[in-house]
Amino acid sequence: MRIFRYREDSRIILGVLMEDGAAYRLNAPDLMTLVSEARKAGATTEAYVQSLVLDLPPIQEAAESLPLLTPLDAPEVWAAGVTYQRSREARNYEATAGKLDASTFYDKVYDADRPELFMKSTAARTVGPGERVCLRSDSSWQVPEAELGLVLDRTGAIIGYTTGNDMSCRDIEGENPLYLPQAKIYRNSCAIGPFVRLTGTVTDPYNLAIACRVYRDGVKVVDESANTGQLKRRLEELVEYLKRDNALYDGTVLLTGTCLVPPNHFTLASGDRIEIEIAGIGTLVNTAVYAHELELEPA
Repeated sequence: MRIFRYREDSRIILGVLMEDGAAYRLNAPDLMTLVSEARKAGATTEAYVQSLVLDLPPIQEAAESLPLLTPLDAPEVWAAGVTYQRSREARNYEATAGKLDASTFYDKVYDADRPELFMKSTAARTVGPGERVCLRSDSSWQVPEAELGLVLDRTGAIIGYTTGNDMSCRDIEGENPLYLPQAKIYRNSCAIGPFVRLTGTVTDPYNLAIACRVYRDGVKVVDESANTGQLKRRLEELVEYLKRDNALYDGTVLLTGTCLVPPNHFTLASGDRIEIEIAGIGTLVNTAVYAHELELEPA
């Protein structure tokens, strides 16, 4: 059971995609309102939605063919770093200029009790499926990072899971860890969607296949795959640290780190098509461009 949003004329519509492939239009204005309505009815969100669609006609178009938007307006997107061994290796490669001849602070954070958590994006910087993500003009080594995203309410409860792209500048972060915000936070530097799979319909979030593909001029130049079973930390652990002495807002998204990093020689180019797929959750597709190209009409 996956929640999505799409545009119909000038209106934004909330929908649900059921396991049989049928999609339905919901009356709630957004996901968090839907969650609130379910709680007031004394039901899980999954059971509440199931009861709603019994009397609804299905949408005639396939959900994937609709003009999809971000599945919610996340007020904040946070991210976790160095939660996978592959990420640890990539960060060490950056920090040592490829020499890998010393232990670094990334080794320390990988083994530490406290995880690395950082602000990634705001609603204004976050784009949805089919939209363009940005490349920085002052970076020459840029990559997408495929990540499982947790959709949280204000208490830290995990409402659902989504697909996320944590755009990153490997050269800027590698030059100095204090440059992390500049390597991570900029215009259109984050994408989420197209769906939020409700928590109660995911049997095991530690057994989800993740893939990242990049196409350049129609040719596949990156094809990486992994599994969330490689995650070193528990999801609840990451959430617990995020909400310590911190205000969470309904619809906050926490990206849980990447287990997929393109080869070290690879950097994104303008026009590259990025596909990030999480099995059972959805495929997020975006095109990379430089910020000054955003004003141009997409090809």
